[in-house]
Amino acid sequence: MLVERLKEPNTELYRPALETLRTLIRTSTSSMTSVPKPLKFLHPHYRELQTIYEGWLASEDKSLFADILSVLAMTYSDTEPRGTLRYRLLSSSLRPSASSSPLSTPGSWGHEYVRHLAAELGEEHNARTLGEDVEAEVKPVEEVIGSTEELQELAMECATFLLQHNAEPDAVDLLEELEIADRIAELVDENTYERVCQYMIRCVNLLPTPDDRAFLRAAHRIYSEHLKFPQALALSIRLGEPELIRRDFNAPANPLMKRQLAFMLARAQIPKEWLDSEDSIDESEEMPEDLLDCLSNTHLSMHFKEFGKELGILEPKSLEDIYKSHLENTRVPSANVDSARGNLAGTFVNAFVNAGFGNDKLMVEAEEGNSWIYKNKDHGMMSAAASLGLSLLWDTDVGLSHVDKYTYSSEEHIKAGALLATGILNTGVRTEADAAIALLGEYVDNKSVPLKTSAITGLGLAYAGSHREDLLAILLPHVADEGVSMEIASLSALALGFIFVGSGNGDIASTILQTLMERDDKQLEEKWSRYMLLGLALLYLGLQDGSDATIETLRAIEHPISKQAVILVEACSYAGSGEVLKVQAMLHHCDEHVVKSEKNDKDKDAPEEPPKDDTFQAFAVLGIALIAMGEEVGAEMSMRTLNHLMHYGEPIIRKTVPLALGLLSASNPQLPVMDTLSKYSHDNDLAVALNAIFAMGLIGAGTNNARLAQMLRQLAGYYHKEPDCLFMVRIAQGLVHMGKGTITVNPFFSDRNIMSRTAVAGLLATLIAFTEAKGFVLDKYHWMLYFLVTAMYPRFLITLDEELKSFPVTVRVGQAVDVVGQAGKPRTISGFQTHSTPVRLGTTERAELATEEYIPFAHVLESFVILQKNPGYEKEDKMEL
Repeated sequence: MLVERLKEPNTELYRPALETLRTLIRTSTSSMTSVPKPLKFLHPHYRELQTIYEGWLASEDKSLFADILSVLAMTYSDTEPRGTLRYRLLSSSLRPSASSSPLSTPGSWGHEYVRHLAAELGEEHNARTLGEDVEAEVKPVEEVIGSTEELQELAMECATFLLQHNAEPDAVDLLEELEIADRIAELVDENTYERVCQYMIRCVNLLPTPDDRAFLRAAHRIYSEHLKFPQALALSIRLGEPELIRRDFNAPANPLMKRQLAFMLARAQIPKEWLDSEDSIDESEEMPEDLLDCLSNTHLSMHFKEFGKELGILEPKSLEDIYKSHLENTRVPSANVDSARGNLAGTFVNAFVNAGFGNDKLMVEAEEGNSWIYKNKDHGMMSAAASLGLSLLWDTDVGLSHVDKYTYSSEEHIKAGALLATGILNTGVRTEADAAIALLGEYVDNKSVPLKTSAITGLGLAYAGSHREDLLAILLPHVADEGVSMEIASLSALALGFIFVGSGNGDIASTILQTLMERDDKQLEEKWSRYMLLGLALLYLGLQDGSDATIETLRAIEHPISKQAVILVEACSYAGSGEVLKVQAMLHHCDEHVVKSEKNDKDKDAPEEPPKDDTFQAFAVLGIALIAMGEEVGAEMSMRTLNHLMHYGEPIIRKTVPLALGLLSASNPQLPVMDTLSKYSHDNDLAVALNAIFAMGLIGAGTNNARLAQMLRQLAGYYHKEPDCLFMVRIAQGLVHMGKGTITVNPFFSDRNIMSRTAVAGLLATLIAFTEAKGFVLDKYHWMLYFLVTAMYPRFLITLDEELKSFPVTVRVGQAVDVVGQAGKPRTISGFQTHSTPVRLGTTERAELATEEYIPFAHVLESFVILQKNPGYEKEDKMEL
């Protein structure tokens, strides 16, 4: 009847008929599975209504009619695409600008209509950007479909409705599809911003390059506007932009909040210089001392030892406590022989296990002249003296006095080890005394090679991530000087890579590029050249397309080394980004050499060609893990890819796969990875077995994982006649019990959202040594295992009161659960246990306060968290009383 009304010549009947239709459609209810009745009955009349509509003159009635047709078009979406959107835009164009009645908003037609409209908006935008013929079936297209601005405005209206109705992910997806995701900040309020930001941050890993940073910036802006300083700072650190970090750090007026932010910056190893604003130089001088202490990690050692005391693990562990050799099923009774290799392994095990506690029996507490150093030979003494730095890690005051006595040794290697120890114990801690540069600077130009390399490496470790300009003058000349050996030049480049990690420093990059161009081929073919390339690559860690110019320059170098360099720089630039296209590019490099090697086998003209040429594949395999490790789905997929490479790859690829697996789940021993590595550790190719054993140590680093410890004990029996493999088993045992189970080397923190660049640099430098284990770690450069120190950090949660003193409260610790996009307020942890702080947190664990008595200043309970008494808590208690 109502449709018939619209056909009649009497125009006065139109308005009531349309109003009745609108009311009927809007108020009809139906079950989830059936079409609403009015739409069902009007479906056959749709064509007729379209014809009537075309005959009407522009008016407000016609606008209302277009609205109704837009709703009806939902039933014709398969035969007449984007009809809902077409009539919606027509309705808007016919409506007088003054009339924006609540009934004309898309939301007034209900949720299903808005979702339908959102889908068509996305299709329309894609059709336009792809340049397709927009809607061939709907006749007068050009004059109907609105401009891009109109589409965007309509999208904003739909997003507003979706946000009001708990559909935050849909709102973000719609705006992302129309490429205006940054405008979501205009729509959110205090009820929706948290869920919107969480969803956007989770999307980052799945987005292509420019969009991912845009999402982070949009979420950062929302957090800043809602005064959520820790969340905003976490995103600034991920973006790695000094300007944003400075602004976020200086934003809060509350001194306690500022100290909490300082703890976050110290954990991420952000250079202090970034925080001093250029316009106010006095500000840096006025920074309160306790704030400086938070920024410099000054009290890390003290808190770590207290933490050990709480857990009852302060007592030093002996080597036998770790090896438990009585449980090894070796047929030959092991005679107690002091073999140099065994003692060297003992050096590292003792250092890793007692790291940070400063009380091990072999080195620190040993009587004068009875020190473990003298149980080693030549270059073994260097590692032994350096292990002192690991035992006294972060304790700069006591540490230097212990190390000092060895710097006067007449034995060159002991002196070199003492220099390296000085660098190691200053890692990650900044002091006012700045002892490392004072003590090591003078040895950089020493004639003795061990002293020189130790001083250079020590500086690199001590100032990792500090971006200290004064170190450029000390180290850069050694990179550029053609007179020095490739070893010195490469280690200087690596030290600069550590110090300026992720800075994109142009001076260093151009100097390294210049060196690569000027050195002759013979020098570039040395094993050391890979560290020169790594030094260059670390400058671009996490900068994504910031390395494009350097990559182009590298491609111009006519030497196989340029390919290795391009792969390393690309992998580092996209480290932790999960960028799929880059992973594919790395895979292409892995299959490329297969054909070449066959040719070489047939021709046999150049016996040296394959080993020289295929190093780039080892870097490509590490590149896959490096890029994928940032997000779970990618990491899981890359594990399957690495298994395929293990079956079909060349020997160089096969021996690097275990290292890549180790990098993917550092300090995170998942069962499938453990079993895979256990299988590889019995491989016929000893190079594969060796790297698999080291990777087992890496995935279990600092976890005390009983299953891994058992596997390694079996391997010790299995390889008791293979000195190299046995040495590696011992090292792995030391790593699994690192810091007696309290230190992690996983580069991700803050709920696994932020990647520590210095940690990635340390892991990479160590793994690169294993791509040529015979030449480095198993030769006289075993001290390269100490590169791991930049990735070592306590895995604890310590709650502090307002005086920054340790303050025990009850917390629940359980496995982290991803709750993004779930309705309501679901639990963020599962299978929790209640403890009193300080507590030890696993890589995939999360903590939350068990009472509401205190409010934490940090958004993630990890590392140091400052608590404040909840002012509303006592009132509730009194009310209950």
